[in-house]
Amino acid sequence: MEMIKKATVLDAADIHALQKLAYVSEAELYGNYDIQPLTQSVADVEESIRTHHVLKYLFNGNIIGSVKAHEAGGTCYIGKLMVHPDFQNRGIGRKLVEKIERLFAGYRYELYTGSKSVKNISFYEKLGYKVFKTHKLHFEETIFVFMEK
Repeated sequence: MEMIKKATVLDAADIHALQKLAYVSEAELYGNYDIQPLTQSVADVEESIRTHHVLKYLFNGNIIGSVKAHEAGGTCYIGKLMVHPDFQNRGIGRKLVEKIERLFAGYRYELYTGSKSVKNISFYEKLGYKVFKTHKLHFEETIFVFMEK
């Protein structure tokens, strides 16, 4: 059985474990295993759950997908969209983004992904997002593309 629910701090360890699995492919793409998703702690994920709207995608009771969002100044900032590698390319990421967009209906949406992450960029473009800037963030060396809808 599949379902999307709001995550709680009790889900932090499972989401953290999923994050470690899901972001290895990004680390490999950039040849950098010090990317923020791989260096965050369970406590960091707990804090995210407290300060953001975090969704979990459940399959047979296990968390196999997640996304977070928060609103500021009329923009819904979407981040940490992840799907377990064994479940990718099945529409789970799309369902998570669409659910966030429904929860923040009427807002402008913004997200970012690595500039070399062609698959991610293409995925977001299919969902109607457009690149509006390229920028390096203070917490790592990756150059990101920022997309909006």
